[in-house]
Amino acid sequence: MTHTDIVAGGWVARLPESWRPYALLTRLDRPIGAWLLFLPGLWGILLGHPDAWLVALFAVGSVVMRGAGCVVNDLWDRDLDRRVARTAGRPLASGALRPFDALLFLAGLLVVGLLILVQLNGLAIALGVLSLLPVVVYPLFKRFTFWPQAMLGLTFGWGAHMGYAAAAGRLDAAAGVLYAAAIAWILGYDTIYAHQDREDDALVGVRSTARLFGARSAAFVGVCYAATVALLVLAGWLAGLSWPFYALLMPAALVLAWQVRSLDIHDPALCLRLFRANREAGLLVALAILAGWL
Repeated sequence: MTHTDIVAGGWVARLPESWRPYALLTRLDRPIGAWLLFLPGLWGILLGHPDAWLVALFAVGSVVMRGAGCVVNDLWDRDLDRRVARTAGRPLASGALRPFDALLFLAGLLVVGLLILVQLNGLAIALGVLSLLPVVVYPLFKRFTFWPQAMLGLTFGWGAHMGYAAAAGRLDAAAGVLYAAAIAWILGYDTIYAHQDREDDALVGVRSTARLFGARSAAFVGVCYAATVALLVLAGWLAGLSWPFYALLMPAALVLAWQVRSLDIHDPALCLRLFRANREAGLLVALAILAGWL
């Protein structure tokens, strides 16, 4: 059976037929991506100044902008996606949607994203506008460098300092270190994710850290995750968090260590499960930050 992470059944199958390609295009069948985009923003809000309204805005914005990023990615990659087993069923690659339809849909998503963005303060709005640049150029990196995962880290981790700016009204050392922690985390988990496509990527010329490190990937991911935890500790210290933050950060560190220990790069389904476990790891980090204010 060909490995794919597309979930065409379930609630997506109950949508009107004309809606289904758009749900699949924006990966609504796989909410893990929206979670992983949301979590650095949640960390930033909680570290800057916990605010339930900002958390709600960032949650909705993450779903919308993750969808927009997927549309951009699939427009760039539709020819490559046809040649990779896991992605051949995507709506643009399969022909279920035309590029023009996807562009119109993208415009609608960006309008919704703008309406959410203007609810924030001026600094956060400026950061939100700047975030469009890495979103647009990220899909190109896999063609020219073995480090597209680093570019994804810059892109998905953007919410860390944007959330901090929205909550605190400023950027400082704690925000910068938190952003670095998010980048290291994403670099690690997306290397695990990329092992699903490693062999197909080699055939079509797509590059990744999974291809670059190969059998040494567990060690590389371990370094990324160790850097993540160390940078989170430093960010918490710079922000003045109390001892419960450090105590409750340990469960998150254990989830990350379990991923490294369990990684088998020859098992795509396992790689996907380990990748998805980062939702729980990210939520544990958020809980630790919140507890650090108690």
